[in-house]
Amino acid sequence: MYDAIVIGCGIVGAATAYELSKYQLKILVLEAENDVSQGATKANSAILHAGFDPEPGTLMAKLNVEGAAYAKELCQRLSVHYNQIGSLVVAFSEEDLAMIQELYNRGVKNGVPKLTLLTKEELLVKEPHLSSEAVGALYAPSAAIVNPWEFCLALAETAVKNGVELALNNQVTAITQTAEGYQVKTNQAVYQTKYIFNAAGVHSDDLHNMIAEPNFKITPNRGEYYLLDKSEGTRVNHVIFQCPSSIGKGVLISPTVHGNLIVGPNSHGILKSELGTGLDTGNTSAGLSQVAKLAEKSVPDLNLRQSIRNFSGVRANSTRNDFIIQEAAPGFIDLAGIKSPGLTSAPAIALYAIELLEKSTNQSFKQKEQCTAAREKIVFQELSLSEKNQLIKKEHSYGRVICRCETITEGEIKAAVHSPIPPTSLDGIKRRCNAGMGRCQGGFCGPRVVEILSEELAISPLDVLQDRSGSNVLIEATKGGI
Repeated sequence: MYDAIVIGCGIVGAATAYELSKYQLKILVLEAENDVSQGATKANSAILHAGFDPEPGTLMAKLNVEGAAYAKELCQRLSVHYNQIGSLVVAFSEEDLAMIQELYNRGVKNGVPKLTLLTKEELLVKEPHLSSEAVGALYAPSAAIVNPWEFCLALAETAVKNGVELALNNQVTAITQTAEGYQVKTNQAVYQTKYIFNAAGVHSDDLHNMIAEPNFKITPNRGEYYLLDKSEGTRVNHVIFQCPSSIGKGVLISPTVHGNLIVGPNSHGILKSELGTGLDTGNTSAGLSQVAKLAEKSVPDLNLRQSIRNFSGVRANSTRNDFIIQEAAPGFIDLAGIKSPGLTSAPAIALYAIELLEKSTNQSFKQKEQCTAAREKIVFQELSLSEKNQLIKKEHSYGRVICRCETITEGEIKAAVHSPIPPTSLDGIKRRCNAGMGRCQGGFCGPRVVEILSEELAISPLDVLQDRSGSNVLIEATKGGI
C-alpha cells in the first residue's frame, strides 16, 4: 500500500514527486512512457514566464509568479541550466500598445517585479534586429529560459534518491475506489494507494472520468517550432513575444540555454484519437510556413535556413480558462489543464496540490529528518582548464569527446547511463547530457553512443532505442557480427 501515487512524470508530476519525497510517505510515480518528460515537457518553448499574462485572481496568475521565483531557486540547487534574460512583448500598432498597457496592469496586480513599458527607441537599443515597424514593448526582467527536460529529470532524480519509486512503461488502464483509497491498474501491474495525484497531461480528463463525473475536457493543441543553429543564437538577446491573441501567446523568438535560437509555435487543434499516432507531433509545410511568416514580423532578417531541427509539442488545453487543481474524489487530486505557463508554475503547483490534500484529509504530513535537496552534475565544457585536467586524470573517459558539436565526453555519457533514472535510448542520453543536440543532430556521435549504451547496460545493440519503446535504431546485423 502506497501513501500516494503520482500518475504522469512530466514537469508537474516530477515536481509533485520531488515535494512529496521530503515527507515520511511511501510514494510511487507511474509513467506510461519509457522515460520521464516525454510529453509537453519535452517539446515546448523552454521559457519561465514572468506572470503578466494570466488574469488576476486566477490560480494561473498566483502559481505563475510563485513558480517563477521557486523555479529559479530549484534550478540553482539542482544544477539545471537557467538564464534570466528577460522578455519583451512587442507592439506593432496602437491596438498593440493598448494591449501591452493591459498586460502591464495585469502584471502589477499579479505581483510581477520590475515591469517596464519601453518606447520604440529604448526597445531597439535592446534589440537592434527587431523590425522597424515596432512601436514599443513591455519589458519583464524576471522572465528566464531553462532546459525543460533537464529540469524535469533533476526533480525526478532527486525524488528517486529520496526514496520515491518510479515505474516506467506503466500506462494506467483503470482506477477504482476501495475502502482504504484506490486501486490503480496498469498494463504491467496492480497498485494500492491511499491518495492519487493526477498529472497525466493530455490524458488527465480520462483518469478523472474513471472515478468522478466529467467536469472538464482536455482539448489537445499542437505547436510547431524551428530550432536554429548557434550561428543564429545571438540574433536576439531576450525572449521576444508578439501580443497575445485568442489562440495563444503568438510566435516567439528566443535564445536557448545552449546558445541556439528557438522560433515558434503556431497553434493547431488535434483530436484525442491522434495522440500517440505520430500525427500529434508531426510537422507540416503549411504549419512551418505560418511560423516563419509570423516570426519574420518580429525579426525580418531571421535566417531560418540555419534550422537544424523542426519539432512540435502537444499542449493540454482544456475547456476551462484556468489550471484545474481540484479534489475530484476523496484523496484524488486533479492537476489538469496545465498549459502555458505550466512549466513555470509546476514547482508552485506541487506545493499547492500537497497543501490541498493535507486540508482535505485534515492532516499534516511529517517531514523527513534528512533528505537530498541538491544535485551536482558535471558539464565538461563549462569547467576551467585546470578542472578539466584534474577530472581527466581521475577518470580518463572525460578526455574522450564523443559529441563534437556540443563537446560532450564519454565520461558524461557514462554518468548519464548510470544516473538515478537510467536511459535506454539515444534521445534519453541527449536529454541527460546534450549529446546529439548540435548541428549534425547525432549524425557523427550516434553510432558511438549506441555502443556505449550497449556496453554499459550489457544489452545487445539491437535493443538500443532511438526514443520511445519500439524505436529500435538497429534491426539486424548486416556484417559478420555486431
